[in-house]
Amino acid sequence: MKRLFVTNSVPPERHCVTDYVTKVLLVPAFAAFCFAVPPGDAIAQQAWQKMQMPTAAEVAKAWTAPPSEYGPEPYFGMNGPVTIESLAHDLDTMKGLGFHAVTAQAGGGMTQAYLSPEYFAFFKQFVAEAKKRDMRVWIVDDIGYPSGFAGGKFTSEKPDLRMQALAIAQRLPVKAGAELKQAVGPNTVAALATSSAGERLPVPVTDGNIDWTAPAGGDWTVLLVEHVFRTSPTKSDTNPTHAKDASQSLEDYINPAATAAYLEFTHEQYYKAMPEEFGKTIMGFRGDEPDYSISGLPWTPAFFATFQQVKGYDVRPYVAAMLTAQGGRGQAPAKLTDAELRAKGDYYDVFSQMFRDGFFKPQGVWCAAHGVEYQVHLNHEEMEMDLTRSEGDFLRDMKYVEVPGIDAIWHQIWTDTISDYPRLAASAAHVYGHPRAFTESFAAYRPAPDVIMARYIINEQLVRGVSLVETMFYSATPAGQAARQEVPADSAAAPQTPTKDLKVASSPMPNLGAPNAPAPRRGGPSAVMRDPAWPALMDYTRRLSYVMSMGGPAASIALYIPSSSMWLNDREADTAFVASEQMLAERQIDFDIINQDALSTELKAGSGFLESMSGNRYRTVILPSASVLSQAELDRLRTLANGGGKVLFLGRTPALISDRTMLGARAATPEDFAWATVETSAQLPPTPTPPAQAPTAPPAPQVVPAAIETALGTVIGTREVALDGPDTGIKVVTRRLRDADVFLFFNESEQARVHPASLKSDGHRVEEWDPATGKVSPMENQSLNGTVHLLLALKPYETKLVVVRGSR
Repeated sequence: MKRLFVTNSVPPERHCVTDYVTKVLLVPAFAAFCFAVPPGDAIAQQAWQKMQMPTAAEVAKAWTAPPSEYGPEPYFGMNGPVTIESLAHDLDTMKGLGFHAVTAQAGGGMTQAYLSPEYFAFFKQFVAEAKKRDMRVWIVDDIGYPSGFAGGKFTSEKPDLRMQALAIAQRLPVKAGAELKQAVGPNTVAALATSSAGERLPVPVTDGNIDWTAPAGGDWTVLLVEHVFRTSPTKSDTNPTHAKDASQSLEDYINPAATAAYLEFTHEQYYKAMPEEFGKTIMGFRGDEPDYSISGLPWTPAFFATFQQVKGYDVRPYVAAMLTAQGGRGQAPAKLTDAELRAKGDYYDVFSQMFRDGFFKPQGVWCAAHGVEYQVHLNHEEMEMDLTRSEGDFLRDMKYVEVPGIDAIWHQIWTDTISDYPRLAASAAHVYGHPRAFTESFAAYRPAPDVIMARYIINEQLVRGVSLVETMFYSATPAGQAARQEVPADSAAAPQTPTKDLKVASSPMPNLGAPNAPAPRRGGPSAVMRDPAWPALMDYTRRLSYVMSMGGPAASIALYIPSSSMWLNDREADTAFVASEQMLAERQIDFDIINQDALSTELKAGSGFLESMSGNRYRTVILPSASVLSQAELDRLRTLANGGGKVLFLGRTPALISDRTMLGARAATPEDFAWATVETSAQLPPTPTPPAQAPTAPPAPQVVPAAIETALGTVIGTREVALDGPDTGIKVVTRRLRDADVFLFFNESEQARVHPASLKSDGHRVEEWDPATGKVSPMENQSLNGTVHLLLALKPYETKLVVVRGSR
């Protein structure tokens, strides 16, 4: 991301974001939105905010006790009548548990009203207490979730900037041959007639009136589409009912004026209260699950004008049909025509651009201008079909987010699931040049994990590129109770010798998922955090988080996520994408996920490669069963192949090639893909969606057809990591330092694994770095012709960090 920095030469101490308008909206009413920026000297990036390329020796020197900015941190709810003394007690407890930062959310029952001057003064005191302990603070941007309701202020103070949608407001019956004369309200945007036989015809609306005659041969129903205020449900601690409901509306995410108001309600007030701590004790703002969990279509007053500018046609004749396809209120979902379906794809393409530029980008730009970072995770990350409907496209949303994230709070990651979706967050960071990706973990897990399973859940995310860990939940200790509690004896004051279960599991993990910690109590850390082994686990996590944030990603394989196909209701594309993730991960093939924006324009094209903003070069692109591809994407892929890169179309080739619109897409021909490797004779079996609850049985092993194995070998060639035989239990992620190659292995199997392994590296000094102790030990190896040969031995559920020094 091109970051904004403010200098003395910028008058008048304000910055206006106009890129959204000039490139997307082109609507005078939203010509810019402005926010105050700090005056005075330029805001320099801190080391933790930017890509760093240190030597292995420099990393080794720091990794035993990394800076506090690398976490980990608990999600801390300041619930009840907390005092500075009780919060100081909780900070001491957190520090003792191995936490070096905290993600803090205002909670219900505080004596200071949320977002009042008294609240910000109180929060400033909390930050001062964290600073005394050399702890860092992430500020949760709302008093509940999803982000964007400002504690109810959009409902009470800015009702015109609440979330909106298109919905079918009326159904008017019309007999065959009858005339309908009807005045409609100013909120009506379109009308559609549907026959009893399923035929659909647009109905003109002229000057607020309908004058339409139904065709003969059957009865009709005219549907009136209106824009309405409709919000995703919010869970707010300022809601008197404590329910998750629509009483406190979210802002209009795709209206930048609404986000400007949100920033004024929240971020600006924190900054005014404590500007001296921004980029120092305060690391940034943490968002949570912004999405459109609504019936209807996302809408804002500028939507149709924006759509016309981006796509060149009026989408209103199609919106009623899109709504009938959603069903609801006793209505069966209608089947869209080919033209209606393509128009829907265009609608969601524009919506997702507006969501990015109206909500995520302003916050990322604001944070960069104020010396902090924006971190956020979305909803439905493990269910991409749902995500494309409620948020558009994961990577597109995350483009301007400094710390992209995911969550694992139900049962998505366990020994009985397959979950590669954390790689979405890591890939967004890699593609857009950010050093870190984060996870929100644990929370509502059922069954709740013990410390051994917690380690497994963390490891499964680290080996997929996540490098900042937030654990949930730590509830503020009531003031009276805090005075009676002490920091656990096994905390920071005690020796940090790892337990045998935490260091490695030398046999299948005992009591998996059955917490051995005490039953939860009111306030304080969660049960798993009170396990005596927890502080050592956090030290382990902190070291790995630090190392895996250093240098840059090294993946040379890109897996295309077919979001545009999913906008066309293409579940086959989603199924193939998830199965391809599993296939690559189980073959020790490190990869990044790229989307249509990255492929068409944002990756830098070179001779036989596409380069991310982090500097890693993709020499192979795999496209799993996409049904539509843009001409720009196709041209870039052809150029990649002509330069010596590899392209694999897996499962099927796209049927449509779009240009400006999907509505006007042309039919693809075999000649469009003649230059690529195409394997459509076989299909990957589906990978089960990570569940919210424990499955009745673990998923069956993925059996990859021989034809796909052959095609994969053709486009990948010499692998970065090669074992002496197949092993689906071993996963790997790779990074590069200035003078070293880094390989993090994780054995996800309950069985020990021993393999002669070949690592692609021209280094010669091989070391094992132990994150449990910080110890660095030499490994026996042979280095020959750019390949390191060693024996990789992993106990059940063990990680191994291998660093090959001396590489160029």
